[in-house]
Amino acid sequence: MIRILSTAGTEFRIALRNRWVAIALLLMAVFSLVLSLAGSAPTGGLGVDRLSVTVASLTSLSVYLIPLLALLMSFDAIAGETERGTLPLLLAYPIARWEILLGKLIAHLAILSLAVLLGHGLAAAVAISTDDTAIQGLPALARLSWSSVLLGATFLGAGYALSALSRRPSGAAGLAIGLWLGLVVLYDLALLTAIVADNGGWFTTTGFPIALLANPADAFRLFNLTASGATAAAAGVGGAADAIPLWQSLSSVLLWPLAALALAAAAFRKVTP
Repeated sequence: MIRILSTAGTEFRIALRNRWVAIALLLMAVFSLVLSLAGSAPTGGLGVDRLSVTVASLTSLSVYLIPLLALLMSFDAIAGETERGTLPLLLAYPIARWEILLGKLIAHLAILSLAVLLGHGLAAAVAISTDDTAIQGLPALARLSWSSVLLGATFLGAGYALSALSRRPSGAAGLAIGLWLGLVVLYDLALLTAIVADNGGWFTTTGFPIALLANPADAFRLFNLTASGATAAAAGVGGAADAIPLWQSLSSVLLWPLAALALAAAAFRKVTP
């Protein structure tokens, strides 16, 4: 545990020096405030409190922003050590590779957690100050917060795996951006295209829910929209939340971080100093 915490402390100080802590906090705070201030317009028509509508907006924000921040923080976690020549020295210490990964994960998750708590806290403060019934949305906001951290853990693990496989930061950066574009942006467009082409066939009724659960970003969005009952504020792929049981999306949210970290550990084991 001392070795893991020591690695985590070193990574956190590196993130402070590289301004990742400030960037993450600033982005989450700004976007959360904007969404909270703009989220009061539809509340009357939907018949829900302001914070619940804000949670639906914050869910969409987290789907895009949390994976991007996680990948940007993790893409050079191993490739950067290799390029700087510090990986052989690091592996020469009496510390296992999984302990190195866990230390980096703790540091990066701490940064993401601080950003999430700051952004969501500001959004809750704005909503509650302008709507007395907004306190009813606090459970949904708390659910969104811890599931956002799990989503970040998934993409941190994916970033570590890409970093170990590419061995160079430039290559890892390209793979990380490609992964973000593929899973967060293009994946949903491909699903919608497939639904239109399927015209109510097997994919629409059976394959589509499975495809949504197979993507950690979509599973995260479905879980939060279904659990909060804010599906009326969702659009596009998020509108499928009512058709998928809550336990299925929750299982996907819980299992994806473990799968991503296992993949990262397997990739790191193959890295030679």
